[in-house]
Amino acid sequence: PPTAGGTLQAPGPAGNSTPPSSSSGVNMMLRKIAVAAASKPAVEIKQDGETFYIKTSTTVRTTEISFRIGEEFEEQTVDGRPCKSLAKWESENKMVCEQRLLKGEGPKTGWSREMTNDGELILTMTADDVVCTRVYVRE
Repeated sequence: PPTAGGTLQAPGPAGNSTPPSSSSGVNMMLRKIAVAAASKPAVEIKQDGETFYIKTSTTVRTTEISFRIGEEFEEQTVDGRPCKSLAKWESENKMVCEQRLLKGEGPKTGWSREMTNDGELILTMTADDVVCTRVYVRE
């Protein structure tokens, strides 16, 4: 598997992300908080073979997940709904994760993380047909 460990930082709000829209199923208040809080998030990734620990920190909240590629795990969608997730390798440098809500209904959600050859991490989150992308660089 590729090595993705280290600390990465989003360079700032301009030009490196696309915010979620109303069609994402995320309510207006959460969208506003997400855009304001995530203007410059930091991501810490630790990797041990196929096991990952990812910590994302903003001024409003910090989220942490631990998982093993190919094994289902519990996490929360970006708007806080509990879900079961399954991450797998799509290519040598890209992992994709499908999320399944534990209760209730909502958009089909997921995320992918891809390391580029120049050391950037591209995080892509989806909710049905809505796509949100953020690019991180190593500190």
